[in-house]
Amino acid sequence: MAKYLLSIDQGTTSSRAILYSKDAQVIGSDQQTFPQHFVKNGWVEHDPVDIWQTVLTSVKNLLAQQQVTAADIIAIGIANQRETTLVWNKKTGQPIYNAIVWQDRRTSEYCDSLRHAGHTKMVNDKTGLVLDPYFSATKVRWILDNVTGAKEQAHAGELAFGTVDTYLLWQLTDGKVHKTDATNASRTLLFNIHQQCWDEELLALFDIPLAMLPEVMDSAADFGVTSSELFGSEIPICGVAGDQQAALIGQACFEQGMAKSTYGTGCFLMLNTGDKALKSNNRLLTTLAYRLNGKPTYAIEGSIFMAGATMQWIVEGLKLLENAGESEALVKDVPLDHGVFLVPSFTGLGAPYWDANARGAILGLTRDSGISTIVAAALQSVGYQTKDLQKAMEGDGLRPSILRVDGGMANNNWAMAFLANILGASVERPTLTETTSLGVAYLAGLQTGVYESTAQLANMWKSDRRFEPTMSSEERNDLYAKWLHCIAQVRLSNSTDDESD
Repeated sequence: MAKYLLSIDQGTTSSRAILYSKDAQVIGSDQQTFPQHFVKNGWVEHDPVDIWQTVLTSVKNLLAQQQVTAADIIAIGIANQRETTLVWNKKTGQPIYNAIVWQDRRTSEYCDSLRHAGHTKMVNDKTGLVLDPYFSATKVRWILDNVTGAKEQAHAGELAFGTVDTYLLWQLTDGKVHKTDATNASRTLLFNIHQQCWDEELLALFDIPLAMLPEVMDSAADFGVTSSELFGSEIPICGVAGDQQAALIGQACFEQGMAKSTYGTGCFLMLNTGDKALKSNNRLLTTLAYRLNGKPTYAIEGSIFMAGATMQWIVEGLKLLENAGESEALVKDVPLDHGVFLVPSFTGLGAPYWDANARGAILGLTRDSGISTIVAAALQSVGYQTKDLQKAMEGDGLRPSILRVDGGMANNNWAMAFLANILGASVERPTLTETTSLGVAYLAGLQTGVYESTAQLANMWKSDRRFEPTMSSEERNDLYAKWLHCIAQVRLSNSTDDESD
């Protein structure tokens, strides 16, 4: 009798396989990292072979470690790094170029040209997104324009496009399934979130043939079965969601007004707006939270490109720490108003600035500044950027009073306490902070009848710790004003550099 749900969590720096019991307890997990390819300034790529092989290895390792067979698995759920773009040959299954990662900024000038041509409103009205290199369509267009023969092959119906979930479905099913779910489709700049379909006007704008695109499914649906040759026998694939939407589901934010913030490679604050696609006046994104039984649920989202990636830079780039886990003990005695600010705009600024050309800076250094101060500034930068998103949401009349947090950095008590202080809001951490993988396990469980409803899932959510603000509003406003001044300096410096080029 099958008794486990298997989650594949394919992220920006690693692939993980997690085995869950029916009562949502982690039975075991395996993680495989893979290299990042920084081809040019602002370019980020992954080798598709690395993506697939790390997924395959993590699942096989997990099953072996736990002495579990494919017959023991009820279904698989897939969560994935969103917007990362792959194009492959339908006959051979071979990618025609590396995966272009969501952080990649190579299409900045193309996005500028589209804005100058007056396409901003049309694109935003249909997709809820902004014209930014972050999203998939401009990446697809770049591949078709820059790989020899690709455009002709695409128009001849020989090429397939997919975000990482779609590519994994293709690999897992031996090329039998070319599908995605509505949450991933909503991040491509090609999907009309109101009509719930690929949009002809958008496809024409980016010159992308409809034949390249996958079929769009609900987030809990029949996505096919794995090839029996992979794991010994077939396993149904019954849940798919982009990683941030998966985390929203894992945090059980099923009610309108509930919000979560995930601190992984980037930071993503998402607020459930129910069955209404609310339009932001403050450059936040309108997106699909999930689609169940054909019914879309929407969200407002703010995206920050550098959260855990900032700490990765502190460890690997500056070599100030052996690992990010050392940071909490190092900064425990650093005052919050130490005067140093790290603006981690290494790959541009996300919401609400959407400045693709901004670059990182450390400001306010003095002779008293040391490693602990810089590490504290790195941790605080995540809180300040979350505050930027909170202020933007407030401008749209949305203010979550409680924020549920997850991701690796959510385990850092110092960082979460500062987050509560700078937001002036309660921050609640669940007992299980790996909510991304949990979310797609829930989806697979909903589709297979393991769980009856989202209400049942909401009752399963448990709090580990709640952080309350202790800082005065005067202190909070003073610190945030200094942060905004640093952001302005970074952006001014960048525009001056552009003018002199």
